[in-house]
Amino acid sequence: MLHSTRRHIRRGALATLCTVAVLGLSACTELSIGTGAKKTGGPSASRAAGDDTASPAAEEPFADLSGPEVVNRAITATKGASSLSLDLDLASADGPMKARFDTSRAGQCKGGMNMGGSGTVDVIKTNQDVYMRYDETFLREQAAGDSTEETDAVVDMLAGRWVRTDADEPDAQEALEVCDLDKLLAGFEEGDNLARKGEVTEIRGREALTLTETDGAETYTVYVATEGEPYILKIVQEGGEEPGTIEFSQFNDPVRAEPPADEDIVDLDGLTTA
Repeated sequence: MLHSTRRHIRRGALATLCTVAVLGLSACTELSIGTGAKKTGGPSASRAAGDDTASPAAEEPFADLSGPEVVNRAITATKGASSLSLDLDLASADGPMKARFDTSRAGQCKGGMNMGGSGTVDVIKTNQDVYMRYDETFLREQAAGDSTEETDAVVDMLAGRWVRTDADEPDAQEALEVCDLDKLLAGFEEGDNLARKGEVTEIRGREALTLTETDGAETYTVYVATEGEPYILKIVQEGGEEPGTIEFSQFNDPVRAEPPADEDIVDLDGLTTA
């Protein structure tokens, strides 16, 4: 029983969480934004039009920067955040995937993901421990090919409960890819790009400049905050094999990842091997 339970965890949840970081941000590894949105103005342009003493260019966000320069500045700012929240909604080869994680460089992380018909996985990482929770759908999906008796026993033991893993264990390192800001944002690289400025809009109440690029069948739209630090607020990929949306928020906010209650934790190390 213990061997089977550990195998379910190693085979499924840890690698799946790593997939969020690798698959979910794969669209961002080529942030060389290019052809696309036509400049249509926006809140800043409108304010300038009403002021006879100011030119529209002076009021336009990032008026002194080209599209590529805005993208590079946004990448630098986003990678410099001490913490952030990530919301992911994409279509993958394995079906729809949604995830939300709050993560910080201080070692705190919490969130979860839903893989359509394949179930849900939640994770909490404190400084030294990783806690993972799986729903019944996920556990049964991972148990395909096992006996009904064995699968039912694992579901009975784990569904809806947290399993603790030491953060230093090799198995936990896969899950922690999504809790490591440096690795999570490793795909964002400054460099040459063909970004074109688009309209000014709002993302979750924050003014943002739109920048776009078309790369073959794929179109990328990036929204950069125009006030305060020029963080990347949202990326949308249309077309291609893995279209979807990634949003970033809660920059530099504390991430309070508290361990689950003791009664909600399954201690695999304390089980017998029967």
